[in-house]
Amino acid sequence: MSENRVSVTGPLAILPGLLLAVAVGVSARLIHGLLPHGIATAVGEVIVAVLLGLAIGNLVRLPATMAPGIRFSFHTVLRAAIVLLGATFSFVQVVAIGGKALLMVVALMLLALAVAHALGRLMGTPGRLATLIGVGTAVCGNTAIVATAPVIGARDDEVSFAIATNTLFGTMAVFLYPFLGRAMGLDDAAFGTWAGTAVNDTSQVVATGFAFSDAAGKVATAVKLTRNALMGGVILAMGLAYARQVAAEAASRAAATGDSAAAAPPSIGWAKRLQQSLPLFVVGFLFLALINTLGGVRALSAATGTDVTQSLQHAAKFLILIALAGVGLSTRFEAMRKTGMKPFYVGLATATATATASLLLIRWFGPAAG
Repeated sequence: MSENRVSVTGPLAILPGLLLAVAVGVSARLIHGLLPHGIATAVGEVIVAVLLGLAIGNLVRLPATMAPGIRFSFHTVLRAAIVLLGATFSFVQVVAIGGKALLMVVALMLLALAVAHALGRLMGTPGRLATLIGVGTAVCGNTAIVATAPVIGARDDEVSFAIATNTLFGTMAVFLYPFLGRAMGLDDAAFGTWAGTAVNDTSQVVATGFAFSDAAGKVATAVKLTRNALMGGVILAMGLAYARQVAAEAASRAAATGDSAAAAPPSIGWAKRLQQSLPLFVVGFLFLALINTLGGVRALSAATGTDVTQSLQHAAKFLILIALAGVGLSTRFEAMRKTGMKPFYVGLATATATATASLLLIRWFGPAAG
């Protein structure tokens, strides 16, 4: 009898919260479509979904029956979106832009992660939040944040804070970078390389580059795609770095619930860390990226007469929208107030350090090829 009850109530338990997250995601897309073009390009529909979810979750007393579905939207739906994103990435992008630009991208990614962690530790910012801010600045903005969060065990409020920080400074870049680029006399290739290496989210990079010129926009997009293609490696590295801590926390929770077997002190070697750092959704992401690199997605598009890459990208974006609506719905302002303004200072310093270092590297080694 109990088994029958579980089979019936299990799937049904997620419906109320999941439907609410879908409704918030759809509403966010509609609201975003009503925004002026310049604002819509800079802000993006994801931040609208997070803000709308935050408003509803904090102003309305949601029933407890909503909790399972909201959690499902952030965890399971998000993982499905990340897998689909793999089909839009190609490892060819990494080599197509050239060795010089690739080294520049890797150096700046390492710098962003190092600055975020160092300043986070200095200012007392939670380690996972600093990691998310660093990953968002280093790789591909909000997509990298939501992809890394489940691997390192980040809380929902940390994800919300990291996304807010990433969006704020990425939006500022859209308006400030073209002005600063012209004031410094940068040419199209130099400005495109700067935007591609230093601005956070892909849409913000494209908006920033093309605001300067069409040629700069093309260079910025190519450089940014190289950063995006490295996301899988960054996720794996973060998973390895946090594997022992995540296992220890799991053991602590098990001890609190009386599970003595699971509460044993963790002893984690490199093989175990690698296994924990490659959850199924990361394997799925890397597998589809490999298939796309080998031309499998292109062949499927030709066979079906449809743009499979674009269809999967649209599907992934919508799933991410639902997932981030769930993040907003589950995040409470009290938790964010406890964190304070320090994460924004960490984000500002990380973005500034990355932008400055990018300019110096462009001056010393030259821009990426257009």
